[in-house]
Amino acid sequence: MRKVEPEYWERNTQIAERNEVTDRHNVKILMERFNQTRGFHTFQLMYGCELDDDGSIRGWNQYRYDGGEFMALDTQTWTYTATMSQALISTQRWNSPEVRAGEIYRNYLENECIDWLKKYVENGREELERRVRPKVKVSGQHKDGTLMLHCQVYGFHPRPVDVKWMKNGVDDIPTYETTHVLPNPDGTYQIRVSADVMPGEDDSYSCYVDHSSLGAPLNIVWEPPSSWVTLVVVTVVVVALHVAAVVGFLLYR
Repeated sequence: MRKVEPEYWERNTQIAERNEVTDRHNVKILMERFNQTRGFHTFQLMYGCELDDDGSIRGWNQYRYDGGEFMALDTQTWTYTATMSQALISTQRWNSPEVRAGEIYRNYLENECIDWLKKYVENGREELERRVRPKVKVSGQHKDGTLMLHCQVYGFHPRPVDVKWMKNGVDDIPTYETTHVLPNPDGTYQIRVSADVMPGEDDSYSCYVDHSSLGAPLNIVWEPPSSWVTLVVVTVVVVALHVAAVVGFLLYR
């Protein structure tokens, strides 16, 4: 990955420090609007841009307060829309002819943001285009008459992946639990998908994995360990011996 110039970090550090001051001020303003005098409160800003392979671009700019949607930029009209009544005073001012904040942000999202995105892609092209095949491990647990299936997919890159359990190679099984795609220390990713099923005598279960590093999707079949079969046989034998001993005791009493 190419390194950016030292001035990049200095410039962005200064921007972050200025934003911290602004955000502290914004929190105080919002606390007044919500009639709050104390407590822990959060003010969040999310913005960014996308550049697709066909050249189309998309941008967004959203604000949240205490986890709830506060206001957002409508990229069709390039005006701000309030999702809380306390945001109306802000959207009215930002949408006014004197301020036109939406148009200012439009210029940033469609130009400067895209320029930076292209630089980031070029600098990190080697890492972004790296393809690492996923490793897959399947396991199962019998509990209370049901079978809990686990599919652990790990060591893959890039991040996007499709993982699900299949019954008899055809039917999707409703997912019982799915973790988020999590990063590994080496830059690869991992995910676990679990399903709770009622096993049938002739049913087979497989974990379906589709990833850009694969020529074709994987279907890893879960097979019960042979020790489970042995355990069932031993249990039957022990029960049979116990019954025989009881019968013998009754006959020779």
